[in-house]
Amino acid sequence: MAASPFDFYDTIPVLDRFETVGDTAQYVPLPSGWLIGVADVENSTKAIAAGHYKAVNMVGASVIAGMMNGLGTRSFPFAFGGDGASIAVPAEARDAAADALARVRRFARESLNLELRVGLVPIETIREAGHDVRVARLGVSPDVAFALFAGHGIQWAERELKAGRLELAEAPEGAWPDLEGLSCRWEPIAARNGRILSLIAVPAPDTGDADFAGLVTEISAIADAAPDRGVPVSPNNLVPKIFSSGLSIEARTHEGRVGAALNYLKLLAVSTFGWVLFANHWSFNGFDPDRYKEISIQNSDFRKYDDGLRMTLDCDADVEAEIRRVLDEAHIAGLANYGIHVQDSALMTCLVPSVMTDDHMHFIDGAAGGYAQAAVMLKQQLALPAQAA
Repeated sequence: MAASPFDFYDTIPVLDRFETVGDTAQYVPLPSGWLIGVADVENSTKAIAAGHYKAVNMVGASVIAGMMNGLGTRSFPFAFGGDGASIAVPAEARDAAADALARVRRFARESLNLELRVGLVPIETIREAGHDVRVARLGVSPDVAFALFAGHGIQWAERELKAGRLELAEAPEGAWPDLEGLSCRWEPIAARNGRILSLIAVPAPDTGDADFAGLVTEISAIADAAPDRGVPVSPNNLVPKIFSSGLSIEARTHEGRVGAALNYLKLLAVSTFGWVLFANHWSFNGFDPDRYKEISIQNSDFRKYDDGLRMTLDCDADVEAEIRRVLDEAHIAGLANYGIHVQDSALMTCLVPSVMTDDHMHFIDGAAGGYAQAAVMLKQQLALPAQAA
């Protein structure tokens, strides 16, 4: 069988302990010819303030779903960022990737009234700018590993996108992506320990990889010592609801009023049946609702490395204070910059190819701004000298 250009991703290292993700020496450079795709919801802060963050998260996850379905594979690196996403694809997939991004941009505007910026840039352009994209994988369960990015190339591409120097036009009117498997039926997940803390920490310009890796390890240890390791989802707070707030958003993945209405009725029937199974702990035709919850928790991306540390944690006041202390000290020492946002619940947006397999994935963010609001604080901090923060 001829080698696939996607084979590269399946051969890169799989890390089994999150506290080691800051050791970027384990990451592998993308091959020549690969491209980086980036997407970002424009004016996401305004959309959040208007109460539309579930829709914002849906658009971010739709980039990944649309790319998977458009390419016909999930063997490529991707990362969910709350109000956007990052992906990497081989040169052979350039046209299909550009089409998928353009279609998601059109879907975001026509279905959810959100403006999505999308761009695609060759890895050679990133390297000419003095950056790189290196990747590894974090194994969270036997069936799922999430991509990890290092080299500051993703950050560079995002800055270029937001500056208007990197942009793909949207697809023609009505040309939507295939979003099969994308789901957002869970209600906001209430904090069990007092707060949901979303944080982003990035190395300062002159910080060495080893120094920042030490910071990642220290924060990871604090999170691991929190109740339930800070995981925002648990069997007790994953409570299905028939008329969930995300049902109408998910229904709008089908084009047109009629298509959305029919999809809503279908989803409502599925949701009602699922509620019965979950509420009674009944298995049906091989589907075990209790196992589905267990795997969903394992396959949640509540912590990641995407040119820096990102976490959404369920924690108490003591854990929050300890994390802030460590980050404050790192910032004052010129080691790192960071942003934190605290809220009382989390959101979970899902990619479920099939409820009968264990490869479903769940993207976690704070329910009141999460990563997008943490990024606002990070930008403010980056604009000030460390001593003034």
